[in-house]
Order: sequence, then C-alpha cells, then structure tokens
Amino acid sequence: MSRLAIATSDGFAVNEHFGHAKFFRVYDISNDGYDFIEVRDAVAACQQTLGHDTTRFDKIIELLSDCDAVLVQKIGEGAAAYLIERGVRVFEVSGSIDGVLKKFIADRIV
Repeated sequence: MSRLAIATSDGFAVNEHFGHAKFFRVYDISNDGYDFIEVRDAVAACQQTLGHDTTRFDKIIELLSDCDAVLVQKIGEGAAAYLIERGVRVFEVSGSIDGVLKKFIADRIV
C-alpha cells in the first residue's frame, strides 16, 4: 500500500501548482484500488511578491511526511529539486483524480 497526496483546487482533478496549493487530498492506493483518507490544509509555499519560501516547503514536507509521493499539475524546477533532495517523490500529472489514481495503480507507479 502507498499513500499519495494530491494538489487540487476543486477536489476532483489534479489541477494545482505545488506552490499554490492550499490543501492536499490524501489517498491510500493498493493493487485493489484506492481510498480517500482526508484533506490536509496547507499554506501556499509560493507568494507572488516573495517568491519561494523554503520554510513553507519544509512545512508542507512535514504535513505530508507519511505520504510516499505528491501529485501536482505543475512544480517549478527549484521547488522540485528541493523536495527531491529531501526524499519527497513528486509527479507532474493532470486529469481527474480518479483517472490518475487508476493509472498509477494499473502501471504500478508507486
């Protein structure tokens, strides 16, 4: 079983940029399917006037510390490198949450 965090603005699609995400939906996935666990509120890591705030990146990493991967529509190179250096797997994907999770299960990605 794996746990995934998904950046979404509407709860239905993977459609949020990592740095703009105000919440993440958390799912457990296995070969048999997936289960919604909870919504976790976050403070957006990127502020338009301030740019990246690694303190906020660290808070998101801590918030999602039990997750095996984070799925986002988009993430900047600097943010992706920061997360990867800290052992966080990040995937850029788009589409419905249901479709993306089914694809991850079918392809045994996580």
